Amino acid sequence: MSATAIIEIYVFILAGFVGFLVITRVPPLLHTPLMSAANAISAISLVGSIVAAGSDRNTVSTVLGLIAVTTATANMVGGFLITDRMLKMFRREPDVKPEERK
Repeated sequence: MSATAIIEIYVFILAGFVGFLVITRVPPLLHTPLMSAANAISAISLVGSIVAAGSDRNTVSTVLGLIAVTTATANMVGGFLITDRMLKMFRREPDVKPEERK
């Protein structure tokens, strides 16, 4: 195994560890903005995967690009649905007049 591969594995493991620590220490109030940022990153990866799928280099790159488009789209749509559901939890109910309460 080359020194470059060892460094890349080390950086990958370190990034995963740091990412886990950062995400687990986010207060609940900040989850919605964090999800919005994650959705923006998913949108950027969707654009990149569309470019990869349409590059027409060979069949393998086209198939991998199509898989990337599918997974990035599912990730982005799911993220927006979860963010919308979280935002609905913070909406206030409309004011009800006292005479209309039962």
